[in-house]
Amino acid sequence: MRPSPRVKREGTRLRRRPLVLMAALACLLFLSGRGLAVPVRASHLTVELVTETASIAPNHDFLAGLHFVLDPGWHIYWINAGDAGEPPRVDWQLPAGIIAGDLQFPAPARLPLGPLMDFGYQHEVLLPIPMRADASLHAGTNAILRGQVHFLVCSNVCIPGKAEVEQTVPVTAQPGANDPATEPLFIAAERALPRALPVHVFVQVQQTKTAFVIRVTGKSAASAELYPYDANLIANAAPQPVRPQPDGVWITVEKAQGLQQVPAQMHGLLKFPDGTSYQFTSPITTGYSTGSFTPAHRTGGLLRILGLAFLGGLILNLMPCVFPVLFIKGLALVQSSGQERQRMRAHGVMYAMGILVSFWAIVALLLLLRAGGHHLGWGFQFQSPYFVACMALLFFFLGLSLAGQFEIGLSVTSVGGELAQKGGYSGSFFTGVLATVVATPCTAPFMGAAIGFALSQSALITFAVFTLIALGLAAPYVLLTLQPAWIRLLPKPGAWMESLKQAVSIPIFLAVIWMVWVFAQVAGSNGVASLLGGMLLTAIAGWVLDRWPAKRLSTVAAIVLLASAIALPVYAARHLGKRTIARGEVFSSADVWQPFSARRVAFYRAQGKPVFVDFSAAWCLSCQVNERVVLDRPDVEEAFRKSGVVMMRADWTNHDDTITAALAQLGRSGVPTYALYSGGSQSAPMLLPEVLTTGIVMDALKNVQHKR
Repeated sequence: MRPSPRVKREGTRLRRRPLVLMAALACLLFLSGRGLAVPVRASHLTVELVTETASIAPNHDFLAGLHFVLDPGWHIYWINAGDAGEPPRVDWQLPAGIIAGDLQFPAPARLPLGPLMDFGYQHEVLLPIPMRADASLHAGTNAILRGQVHFLVCSNVCIPGKAEVEQTVPVTAQPGANDPATEPLFIAAERALPRALPVHVFVQVQQTKTAFVIRVTGKSAASAELYPYDANLIANAAPQPVRPQPDGVWITVEKAQGLQQVPAQMHGLLKFPDGTSYQFTSPITTGYSTGSFTPAHRTGGLLRILGLAFLGGLILNLMPCVFPVLFIKGLALVQSSGQERQRMRAHGVMYAMGILVSFWAIVALLLLLRAGGHHLGWGFQFQSPYFVACMALLFFFLGLSLAGQFEIGLSVTSVGGELAQKGGYSGSFFTGVLATVVATPCTAPFMGAAIGFALSQSALITFAVFTLIALGLAAPYVLLTLQPAWIRLLPKPGAWMESLKQAVSIPIFLAVIWMVWVFAQVAGSNGVASLLGGMLLTAIAGWVLDRWPAKRLSTVAAIVLLASAIALPVYAARHLGKRTIARGEVFSSADVWQPFSARRVAFYRAQGKPVFVDFSAAWCLSCQVNERVVLDRPDVEEAFRKSGVVMMRADWTNHDDTITAALAQLGRSGVPTYALYSGGSQSAPMLLPEVLTTGIVMDALKNVQHKR
């Protein structure tokens, strides 16, 4: 009996269905370019190898992770497992060209188990793994990541287990975007990873006969937990009573029974209720006092910070970025040396007020932005090409006046002749404003710690610290105006003043050249051409003011020309600027300076390699001087190479949240900042001074070699 046509159709459909499913699966794999990583079911958990990005690229680092999902009531372990247990580990089988770093462990939880206490993770956790793809990989291929995960999973009983995990990741010319399926996992893990102890937070560990007292100053909290990295140091199951303090918290932990010898220092993790956690390494001292605690290196507390702030502001007068304004103000001081004492003092007070008001305005803006969830640092306005263009045009305008193209008085720093009237007091005030504006790209010695501390404190303390920096910046000129004996030493005004005035235009034009170079880093050649066109319009405006002085029509024409001069580079920066390459997008193992990446720092440290990071910016003149005079010298670079120190440069020319966050973790808020991370250690990095010498760098490298 022959089958009916309907039976034939059904049979054909059934035969074709597996082929259709296989074709659909193959198409899906082809379109995604990514292997299907299936979670591996093991004893009371599943584990999966995942990556943060959908693809990887040669000469780039990337982040993988082990994603554990545990059955209710079961847990795995942290680095220090507590009273019993062991942390997960991986035996890798990776393709050539892929290097894996160490497992990274987020802050754990206290997990009571009868009379014992474990440190580990319940429910779900991602353990990140920094990885690197070198130049031997080729775009268009697939990298198969394999590993055997060993773990101990416990509830009332403990079961050792292992799982074979695998992930196939396509290799492309540029790294792919973050995988939306895994990105939330990595974000949560990054937030839970312990950070380096901020510079304004201090930890002291004291011991009594039976306990350790951990005193934290600089971070207020209602509670906190201690997790030591070293086993058998504390009684893990004992309560950890907390005593909140006005500016910190004290934690008391019992010593482990049978502890024979107390180590010289404690390496631990502090976990706070707000989700933050910090690593610390602190000497263990003997003795206990119920009184308030101030660490030896923080003598004087806030008073010491305020002293550093004033000293930093004072030294700021010697920074190259402030020189042009000091030349102008010195010229004005010479011209007014014959005035009566009261007028001289008034000029000094107005100059100081200009600086103070400007600092307060910047701090208020920073605090408002911080309250809105934005994180900016000192000198943030120079990250805007529009601001840099306007400053370059303003300085060019001042230089033309000083060089003699047109005359609006020595108080030209008040931006207009009208401000120079009323005895020139407005001119002194706006000179202070200008001094503040050009000082912000620089961070003088002692200022870095003071500013980093200030921006992490309350608004009142922040304003107090910045006020002392402002007073330090204003102090030299104010002292000259307040001390009659010093004023009499100044030369009397005369014909020589015109030549000196023209000579002062030279450092002004040098500042203009620097600002044009800074603008070029973002706007490219087209932008520079537009800025130079704006300077031509500025020069024409100056000629109009000189040719028809005090005429309303000429004033209107000059204003139109100046507005056009500003519009040209602003338009260029927005529409014609060159494409800026994202940090970390290009990396070559042959480069002397690698682009900064927090993950790359963690990767190299996990490999036992120390890392030196130069936090810099094109608009930071102090940074450029340090790089050209010290860091980029062949002998210094050779010393880095011989010491086995990886060199990274964090370019903060444009706003970068990653670099801003890294600076904040170091307790800094501006550049230059120089951090030397030791290899294989989670201790806080060594911070070098803002002004470098070859000797300072060489001594730091010797210290790293000694530790290794």
